[in-house]
Amino acid sequence: MNFALIMFSLLVVTGAVCLLDYYALRKHRAADAPEPWWIEYPKSFFPVILIVFLLRSFLVEPFKIPSGSMRPTLVVGDFILVNKFTYGIRLPVINKKIIDINAPQRGEVMVFRFPENTSLDYIKRVVGVPGDKVTYQNKRLSINGKEVPTVPDGQYSYVETGLSFISTDRFRETLGAHEHEIAIQPDIPPIRQSGVRRFPNHENCVYNETGFSCTVPPGHFFMMGDNRDNSEDSRYWGFVPDENIVGKAFLIWWNFDEFKRIGQTIK
Repeated sequence: MNFALIMFSLLVVTGAVCLLDYYALRKHRAADAPEPWWIEYPKSFFPVILIVFLLRSFLVEPFKIPSGSMRPTLVVGDFILVNKFTYGIRLPVINKKIIDINAPQRGEVMVFRFPENTSLDYIKRVVGVPGDKVTYQNKRLSINGKEVPTVPDGQYSYVETGLSFISTDRFRETLGAHEHEIAIQPDIPPIRQSGVRRFPNHENCVYNETGFSCTVPPGHFFMMGDNRDNSEDSRYWGFVPDENIVGKAFLIWWNFDEFKRIGQTIK
C-alpha cells in the first residue's frame, strides 16, 4: 500500500472541496445556513492531512520493523523514525530527488524501496557506497581490501517467528564512523548460492562457497542486515539505486513488548 499516494489523493480531494466552496458554493448559501457535511468534513480534515503529508514527506516518517534481519540493532515490533531529508529533498509519491544534501555513509541504517518490488520498504545497513569493493569471505567483511574491525561480544539469543530458539555469536563491528552489534551463526554458510538472483549489475559480483566479492556501481549502494545469517539483502538481490532511498533511520520511538527500547537511538 502506497501511503504517500493515499495521503496525496486525500489532500487533493479535500483541498479541491475547500477551494470550490471558497470561490463558488458559499456565495449561494444564506449567511446563517450551516455547511453541508460534504463540505464541512473536507474543510476540517484538510489542514490535518496537509500537516501530516508535509511531515511524512519532508521531515520524518514512522516505520515498523517486521522481521529479525537487523537484530540485535532492531527487533520485531520496534517502531522507528526515519529522517527524510538527510540524503536530500525528494518529491513525495514519485520519490524524485530535487535537492542533494548528504550521501549515505558506510554504517548508517537506511530505509529504501526494495529493488525487486518498489511498493515494499526495506531497512538494512549501508555496507558499500559507489566504487567500493565489498568482500565477505568466511564471514569476515572487508571494504576495499581492508578488513572491517570486529570484536567478540558474547552470545545473542532470541526467539524467531514460529517459536524457534536462535543462538548466535555477537560481535561489535566498526563500519565507517559507526560501531554497532552484529549476530553470526557459526554453523550456517556465509552465502546461500541457491538464493542469489540475476540482478542488475550482477557481473560486478563473484560468488564462491566461502563468500563473495562485489564492486558497487555508480549511484548504487550495497546493503546488509546486522543479523548476517538471517537476512535477505544485497548478497541475494543486488544493489540499491539512489532513487530508491527513503531516508536514514535514527530513533526507536515505541515498542509494545520492550518499553526499555523506547527512545533508543539507532547506531
